[in-house]
Amino acid sequence: MKKILVTGATGFLGKYLAPDLKKRGWEVLALGRNEKAGAELSKKGVTFCHGDFTKPDECEKFFDGVECVIHAGALSTVWGKWEDFYHTNVQGTRNICEMCLKHGVKRLVYISSPSVYSGKKDRFDIHENDVDKSNELNYYIKSKILAEDIIKEYHDKGLYTVVIRPRGLFGIGDTSLIPRVLRANSKIGIPLLNGGKNYVDITHVKNVSHACCLAAVTEDINGEVFNITNGEPMEFRAILEQFLSSIGEKPKYLKLPFGLLYSVSVFSEWLYRTFHLKGEPMLTKYTVCTLAFSQTLNIEKAKQKLGYQPVISLSEGINEYGKWWKENHKN
Repeated sequence: MKKILVTGATGFLGKYLAPDLKKRGWEVLALGRNEKAGAELSKKGVTFCHGDFTKPDECEKFFDGVECVIHAGALSTVWGKWEDFYHTNVQGTRNICEMCLKHGVKRLVYISSPSVYSGKKDRFDIHENDVDKSNELNYYIKSKILAEDIIKEYHDKGLYTVVIRPRGLFGIGDTSLIPRVLRANSKIGIPLLNGGKNYVDITHVKNVSHACCLAAVTEDINGEVFNITNGEPMEFRAILEQFLSSIGEKPKYLKLPFGLLYSVSVFSEWLYRTFHLKGEPMLTKYTVCTLAFSQTLNIEKAKQKLGYQPVISLSEGINEYGKWWKENHKN
């Protein structure tokens, strides 16, 4: 049985991906720090490996005999210190690449982010090579661009690499995208810019897991980068109202001009950085741009070279989430 190692296995994507790989016949090593989540993975036939990929001495032993590594671990948030993003996303990725080369790992699949396409404008049908390397809208984006450069560097050294950029993950267990929206709706309301007519691409976590599994075995994709979405872009307002309807809530909007909101986000970020405030600003430049502008990805390359097709539709995923939410958040 071939052995595969997943970093960030106790995170949102990892908790779907590790069992999915197991079902497809892999011996799965799940590297992560959350022992409680690791115990849940163990119940599904996955071998939990407690460790931190930013500390090679702690986790290098797990790379022996591994044929493929899926590097899904990352510091993924809109706000934080540059040192933390660099340590985890940049140096951590270099650690993974070094350990792969040292232990003869045959393939590395890196989970990047389409946030590298983000900016203060509408962008439609974005292809994989359409990245502005100077994008510094936030530290997360900057760190992902640098991490992809490291992947390219090690590809040139002989490591078989594949990069996946999944857009807007959602599904049961999501602690970021949908919960943030629902919290805003229950409190002050959801900021609505440009009438909510901007188009968004989101992706069910099961589809991302499926794409990762394909990337681990598909031939002739060395050095390739793939966009992954559900392939069903919708207007921001329409998709919000579908989610809210699925959990039995009515939308509450704050209709605000982009210029004002962006200025507030710039000031908020300055305030938090200058005075070293704890937590994160209520608004960041990245968040405002995400709310205001369209971003849709072209996934034809993934369809053609990976054989990728979504395994769950947007409406099915929304209904599944809504049912789960109502059963678990009645109060």
